[in-house]
Amino acid sequence: MSLIRHQGGWIIAFTVLVALMLTIVPLPQWLRPYRPEWAVLALIYWGMALPQRVGVGAGWATGLLIDVLKGSLLGQHALALTVVMFLTLNLHQRIRVYPLWQQALSVLTLTGLYQLLVLWFEGITGQRTGGWQYWMPSVVGMLLWPWVFMVLRDLRRRFKVT
Repeated sequence: MSLIRHQGGWIIAFTVLVALMLTIVPLPQWLRPYRPEWAVLALIYWGMALPQRVGVGAGWATGLLIDVLKGSLLGQHALALTVVMFLTLNLHQRIRVYPLWQQALSVLTLTGLYQLLVLWFEGITGQRTGGWQYWMPSVVGMLLWPWVFMVLRDLRRRFKVT
């Protein structure tokens, strides 16, 4: 049995931290419905690229941080992100071989599921949600996926993250 030495964990943590910062950056009122789910996109990438390093626990921890940052019900984003990471880890070998446009459709499905679970929690707690614009972060995330993928892949290769 060989022991594999992992390196570059700080890059993974740094990119998730940047994604969390992009989640709370103030935007003009008209642009807020179009803010992609940056943390979900980052975790989907790392879950596909390095499933042995970034797993369901990372999704849970990041989701709890999102709950704290957004001031939402504790565990709502954590559970939704845990489900998304579970599916990402189970499907990563299939999704990785798709061309970028098909990966983007998979990302649309995963981020849509994330938003659906968050919407379900908001409905249970009686919070009022928006109309069709509620789903725009998934569409924007799908459109941004090729660039997110290329930037994170370049970082992974440049810093030899294994």
